[in-house]
Amino acid sequence: MDIVGLLKTMTLVEKLGQLSQYASAWLDTSLDSPLTGPKSQIKLTDEEYTAIGSTFSFKNATVMKKLQEQHLKNDPKKIPLLFMDNVVHGYRTIYPVPLGMSATFDVELVEECCAMAAKEAVTAGVHVTFAPMVDVSRDARWGRCVESAGEDPYLNSEMGRAQVRGYQGNMDPSKNIAACVKHYAAYGQAEAGRDYNTTDMSERTLRDFYLPAYQATVDEDVRMVMTSFNALNGVPSSGNKWLVKDILRDEWGFDGVVISDFKAFDEMRTHGYCETESDCAEKAMNATSDIEMMSACYFRTIPALIEQGKLSMQQIDEAVLRVLKLKEELGLFENPYSFASEEESEKVCLCAEHRALAKKAVVKSAVLLKNENILPFDKNKAKRIAVIGPFGDYNGLDQWACRGRNEDVVTVLQGIKNLLPNKEIVFARGCGDEINATDCSDIEAAVATAKSCDTVILCVGERADFSCEGKSRMELRLSKAQKTLINEIVKVNKNTAVVLYTGRPLVLTDCIDDMPALMTAWLPGTEGGNAIAELLFGDENFSGKLSMTFPRSEGQLPISYNAYKTGRPLLNEDNWARGFVSCYFDMPNTPLFSFGYGLSYTDFEISVPEINKTEMNSGETLTVSVKVKNIGKRNGETVLQLYICDEFASLVRPIKELKGFKKIELKPNEERAVSFEITEDMLKFWSANGKFEAESGSFRVWVSDVSTATENVRFVFSK
Repeated sequence: MDIVGLLKTMTLVEKLGQLSQYASAWLDTSLDSPLTGPKSQIKLTDEEYTAIGSTFSFKNATVMKKLQEQHLKNDPKKIPLLFMDNVVHGYRTIYPVPLGMSATFDVELVEECCAMAAKEAVTAGVHVTFAPMVDVSRDARWGRCVESAGEDPYLNSEMGRAQVRGYQGNMDPSKNIAACVKHYAAYGQAEAGRDYNTTDMSERTLRDFYLPAYQATVDEDVRMVMTSFNALNGVPSSGNKWLVKDILRDEWGFDGVVISDFKAFDEMRTHGYCETESDCAEKAMNATSDIEMMSACYFRTIPALIEQGKLSMQQIDEAVLRVLKLKEELGLFENPYSFASEEESEKVCLCAEHRALAKKAVVKSAVLLKNENILPFDKNKAKRIAVIGPFGDYNGLDQWACRGRNEDVVTVLQGIKNLLPNKEIVFARGCGDEINATDCSDIEAAVATAKSCDTVILCVGERADFSCEGKSRMELRLSKAQKTLINEIVKVNKNTAVVLYTGRPLVLTDCIDDMPALMTAWLPGTEGGNAIAELLFGDENFSGKLSMTFPRSEGQLPISYNAYKTGRPLLNEDNWARGFVSCYFDMPNTPLFSFGYGLSYTDFEISVPEINKTEMNSGETLTVSVKVKNIGKRNGETVLQLYICDEFASLVRPIKELKGFKKIELKPNEERAVSFEITEDMLKFWSANGKFEAESGSFRVWVSDVSTATENVRFVFSK
């Protein structure tokens, strides 16, 4: 398709249509009424309505084909619609939420799951997914940390890369979809953890912690970027020329499509950054933001802005060309209905192969947080099993589970029955799942059930709709009813394991002592119950590691393992109440569970790290090695994590930073040497010179299976 020639024939309205996106319900003429549709809500003309270039959130292949047919019939240029959707952690077969997937520390598994999701989405006519989300998240109060890979920039970068590779593959429209990284930039550090709130930080913190993951996906050739709702240092991202044009496009070389989040162009007025729709359009276009989602600033005001000389036709053409180029790459001009097929969708979605992969993802993402010789449960000794708690038979899916259906979800109760069909299995809800549930009237019956059983699986946590957009929480604790349930159940049956359903780290300080064993299943998706059952009864082993710190209290937030060093650090955590150092007077600095933490059914012995040389010059590499031995009685996997600290620099540096990880599996008594190569790039940071560079000096290195490791070695780097 000659898209440059096509562009020359287009009217200005047709061009602006390619830069405008509305929800699919607004485009369906059969649904249009005085109360619905863009023509009534934002007063589009018929010509503008016909010119719309993309849509999102449509139900299935039937709807996609209907809307495409309707559009092509009315559009004189016959430019196909681009169809987008939130394929965040599965399309119909739903695997764990991204925060859970990052706990796998397994980029190959993440890539495989995204490829599976793309394969299903293609059959419904999806061309672009609004994923991955790589917003570094250090504040568990923020509801959208569920969509991220947690608190670490390197882990977010690697998980973001893996998702882009999985979704996009080699961009074969028959099995791949384009990825759209979001939310650019620093949306995960909204002040006070309150969604949509402002973000204010120094450029060095932005460069060191918050921008690397976006850049990593650009390096992986992600096709689209979505700007964030928040203002960054006083400038809303959609109109932030420094952020979008100067850094994303000019510095990083991104030449793909930039799209706003829902109505974010027009919300620049609410921010108080723009006074009129015209101001919004001018700032967004000058920032090189291409597609406007769910508002009409471009349609309404760009013709006048061009007449006034405030914008040029060249700017519009460059933006439109980027959109047309993406449509061409996706093969829409040759095949506007792409590979949407109701029959193929029925065949592919929820097939046995995809369910098996989703179950594997749950197994690898689950994290064993505590185990007082309770787990794994002995199948032979378990005669009567109680599944108790508001999440024992819970099949809820989160906001970003795309077209997943609750009825397809395997609950813990169902999973235990599937695994142990000949056992007596009973269920008691115990209490409600409301965020502030206080009704304890059903606990007595649950206690009687637990007392009559030899094995108890107690399922607590937060509902899927408590961890999502717009669901920031001030308190991150279990409800009074759930805490009472835990306490009363364990009093009568010590052989109890707690399964935690959550989309964020929770504060468990006031109930952790009551839990003989605790695992977090996150929000596990379609195959959650089957995988959890196999983990609890030892058919599978735990290997997940936390990608986000579990705090002792909300007062510690935001919290992360890689905080900047301070002049008065608390050197002895046993003396946390002393004064005149950086500490709390009423609580230790340490979290309840640290980044990188996670137990197994076996134990690993890791040697003190060794390096092949103590001096490293610019352009050279250095190798650090450890020996890892499985000293337990069963096969197991662990994640070796490489951390580096720049001891002295032109700017204060973090205590330590993750720079690599490797997942290894060992048999009992098996020992293996594991090594990491340290490069100069790993030592670089945004220096006092205002650029990324490695500075000469001494560095410390840790290799362990948790961020709190103490054994380290030192080397000196020279430029």
